[in-house]
Amino acid sequence: MKTRKQEKVARIIKESVSDCIANHLSDPRIEGLVSVTKVDISPDLRNVDVYISVFGKDEAAQNKTYNAIVHATKRIQSFMAHDLQSRFCPVLHFKNDDNFKKTLETLKLIDQALNRTGTEAEAASGLSYSVNQYDPDQPDDNPDTQIETNDEDGFDDTNEQ
Repeated sequence: MKTRKQEKVARIIKESVSDCIANHLSDPRIEGLVSVTKVDISPDLRNVDVYISVFGKDEAAQNKTYNAIVHATKRIQSFMAHDLQSRFCPVLHFKNDDNFKKTLETLKLIDQALNRTGTEAEAASGLSYSVNQYDPDQPDDNPDTQIETNDEDGFDDTNEQ
């Protein structure tokens, strides 16, 4: 259970490290989007694990960016010392956070599975929908904006007003 002081210091560290990476490091190896996702601080406030996500054009660029940030740890720590008003400055330990990437991959797989099962279910039921662009500012009397089905249940499924 984190104390209030731990949470406050962790929040300040997260903001300070994010600001330092975005605005104060001029290393050409840092490219792409770098996000500080989580900060874990020890109970004695002496050690901090900083989890970062790096999004770049490819895996090599992401690794290069991560290594540049790890190389600049002492510089980031000195910037953080100015923001953190404490007797001592905690030691930073950077860790690569892949949770966001894994979540995006999982969501992509779910979308692919839903698209695959959606087209299979549509083919099995015999329903086909044609939906054109809908403009909420235009009245619905245009037949191009109506949803049409070719099911054989005998009901008129068109959207007429």
